[in-house]
Amino acid sequence: MSTYDTALPRTAALIEQGIKDNLHLGAQLYVSLESAVVADEAIGEERPDHPMTSNIILPWMSSVKPLTAVLIARLMEQKALRYDAPVATYIPEFGRHGKERITLRHLLTHTAGLRNADAEWTDETWEDAIQRICALAPEPDWTPGEKAGYHLDGSWYVLGEIIQRVTDRPYADVVQEDIFEALKIDDAWIGMPADAQEQHASRLGMIFAQKQGQMAPHSFANTSIALERPQPARNGRGPIHALGRFYEDMLAGWSRDESMLLTQETVRTMTSPQRGALYDETFRHTMDWGLGFMVNNNAHGADTVPYSFGKRASPSVFGHGGAQSSVGMADPEHGLVVAIIMNGMPGEPRHQRRIRALMTALYEDLAL
Repeated sequence: MSTYDTALPRTAALIEQGIKDNLHLGAQLYVSLESAVVADEAIGEERPDHPMTSNIILPWMSSVKPLTAVLIARLMEQKALRYDAPVATYIPEFGRHGKERITLRHLLTHTAGLRNADAEWTDETWEDAIQRICALAPEPDWTPGEKAGYHLDGSWYVLGEIIQRVTDRPYADVVQEDIFEALKIDDAWIGMPADAQEQHASRLGMIFAQKQGQMAPHSFANTSIALERPQPARNGRGPIHALGRFYEDMLAGWSRDESMLLTQETVRTMTSPQRGALYDETFRHTMDWGLGFMVNNNAHGADTVPYSFGKRASPSVFGHGGAQSSVGMADPEHGLVVAIIMNGMPGEPRHQRRIRALMTALYEDLAL
């Protein structure tokens, strides 16, 4: 029996049961408590007959979104951006067809009404995506800031484009230099260059999705082009402990003003409720939101809230989930950081039950 099984028995049992139930083939789990590592574990297989290891590079899906939010916040601190400035201040061609009033705050709180800009997985280039989004009208009968609906990816391209234009650097380079290099993470990317894919070919893990009752490789997410083209909303990749390192920095900022990336005031602002309890038209659930971060929504239905941090999470918890597969989070009240990815996408209902049970079990294992 491993240290992980001993320290986190309920969590270990649920991950193993998920393998038996065909929810995933394997998982990576990273947990730290008051900066001490509790688990940096690999369970099961990264693909059939290939054991999962803790250095396998896996897709984080939407769990990567907060990195873009942090880059926006850094530019806010530098007085290069304002949350309440219209997007058109930085991307003039965006301010057409009724989008003139949409601000950066609306994008970060998913209240802009741009769900029609979401294209999901596509081989569309960055430039074509920006051109397409700028040509769109927002959803009808939508006043920015007064209605909520989670944006899968379109608005995150816009945020990434703002970063590019203000810094005069490619988005992927800004992520690499200003976040990963600053945190001394050398094996994570949003947009993994072809030479890095070649260098780390033996470490590239796959993501699987339910197809006719069986787990099959995701039809697009595992392709080279899906890895290489930066997509701020979904194609972050790395071992899951790299995402845990990001949240350890956020927690250090929140608790001790010792973040390498942001001031304490900024961390606390963007990870606290910012939009109010609005009904989310995408998730079909009442939810609050931070500035690019999910917050504790248990008050709106602990048994039903999507992408739960568990029933025992403190009010100050913050993080983000990734499509039917992952979550990264920090809980300042407990000094807790968790990052987990399961390499199977079993459908939303099964994943919501899985992640809620896992996060609750983890708190129980740690007696929190």
